[in-house]
Amino acid sequence: MAEPQDLVARFLATAAEVPDRIAIHAPDASLTFAELSERTARLAGRLRALGVGRGDRVGISARRGVHWAVAPLAVWRAGAAYVPLDPAYPDDRLAFVAADTRLRAVVSDTDAVAWADGLPVLGPDELGADGFDDVVPGALDPAYVIHTSGSTGRPKGVEVTRGAVSALAEALEERGVYPAGHRVVGWNASLSFDASVQQWIRVCRGDTLVLLSDDDRTDPARLVALLDEHAVTEVDFTPSHWELVAPRLRGRGLRLLLGGEPIPQRMWQSLAEGEDAWNLYGPTECTVDATATPVAGPAPHLGEPLAHVRAYVLDEALTPVGTGELYLAGPAVAVGYAGRPGLTAERFVADPFAADGSRMYRTGDKVRHRPDGTLGFLGRTDRQIKVRGFRVEPGEVEDRLREHPEVTTAVAALRTGPDGDTLLAAYCVIAPDAEVSDDELRTHCAATLPGHVVPSAFVRLQALPLTPGGKVDTAALPDVTAVATAAGRAPEGELEQLIAEVWAEVLGRDSVHADENFFALGGHSLVALRVVSRLKRATGIVLPTKDVYRFPRLSDLARHAESVRAGGAA
Repeated sequence: MAEPQDLVARFLATAAEVPDRIAIHAPDASLTFAELSERTARLAGRLRALGVGRGDRVGISARRGVHWAVAPLAVWRAGAAYVPLDPAYPDDRLAFVAADTRLRAVVSDTDAVAWADGLPVLGPDELGADGFDDVVPGALDPAYVIHTSGSTGRPKGVEVTRGAVSALAEALEERGVYPAGHRVVGWNASLSFDASVQQWIRVCRGDTLVLLSDDDRTDPARLVALLDEHAVTEVDFTPSHWELVAPRLRGRGLRLLLGGEPIPQRMWQSLAEGEDAWNLYGPTECTVDATATPVAGPAPHLGEPLAHVRAYVLDEALTPVGTGELYLAGPAVAVGYAGRPGLTAERFVADPFAADGSRMYRTGDKVRHRPDGTLGFLGRTDRQIKVRGFRVEPGEVEDRLREHPEVTTAVAALRTGPDGDTLLAAYCVIAPDAEVSDDELRTHCAATLPGHVVPSAFVRLQALPLTPGGKVDTAALPDVTAVATAAGRAPEGELEQLIAEVWAEVLGRDSVHADENFFALGGHSLVALRVVSRLKRATGIVLPTKDVYRFPRLSDLARHAESVRAGGAA
């Protein structure tokens, strides 16, 4: 397999060929390919002036806008690797990631970078002069480091090479996932979600990228209007996100790219009957996507490996079997976990079927060979779970809960909520005679965990159920039951009444009282985005999503929003 063309070289060729084509439609502005080339070159030049070079790592902390699109390409043009630092995440977590990856600089469009700890921080207007000469990278140079949830309680950074990203681009085109010809692509993945890497592939090949704001992502009516305005032909979703917007987008002729979590049987059948959809599968450790298949036929499956991936189904002795653990090998395999040689050696093992000394990655996914040659997904061999497309190690949640002085022990698990939604539940054993509210536990978790890792429900137990072998019996954990809506104070004042109306709408309830808790009513991170979006649209008050975790009680959130409107600290 010939070495694929580096993406930056491909981007420069595209910019020279179609300079006046729109490359980026962002919420704040649009850029042609010529303008994007100029902006990325000047920011890359500024990074080089700071001493950033090949192999270095640069943090990116940006909201959805032009800078969000410019920064990764600029970091690549400087020869470095980018590290996503989502400004919605807690400062403690961002500080950990910055230290863990030994950043040389941070590119940001926000002032909220106190965690940067003396690192140079470049804003949107801090561009270098014209005349930058691109750094010519090697295929083994790092492209990015994306942190995933860690079973040890600490997030771990997956380091992926430039060659692996270029190989992914070529393999997706060869499979037909990215059709030939100019496409207008709507994109909504977070920079911290490795699916976002595909958007740079799309731009480098000449497609127009339409960045969806948080408002557009979570409001089906706004999303439809935006897709129509820009004549978008293709959109990416997690299955959970597609379920949210499907009533408004179904049957509109969009091409759908779905990934990040398994497609449920009923959704698969619906898509197969009337949508042009693809199912994409792959762990972060294998450069975004390892398999791809059109959604067709009666049952969900993963399809076949992409051209740059070798897939093995093996037993514990690494013997090929019909049903077993999925191992992935080939150019897609990541370097490993940055700064974690022990953990890297545990998950990235020698490939006994290759004579070139290469490695394969243990996915922890249980699969089977289907009669038609495709792979069927059967679940996990460990406790790792997916929450709305994001990988979650229950151990990370459990470790944080056990740090609370009144929590004796805890276990986290996926459960079905009162309204049928999948949610992350925490089962806690509290110290004798201690009183700890759900709000206190949720605030404790939200201080260091991203929103999607904060449990939506807390269940108190006298003791955790155990198997005969002494392990936690997750199957015996009780269901998350509905929280009765008790009589309470009716919302008072403009903001309480408005927030109550918004909560009732997004949570599917007739009414909400002023003392009720957003998460106890079934809220989660994706719905929280809709709350802050609607509040901003109705009042002009801008709140970060994490404020819903800080103030989950309706009356407290209203009081905080009033403080922000009056000029208080957000």
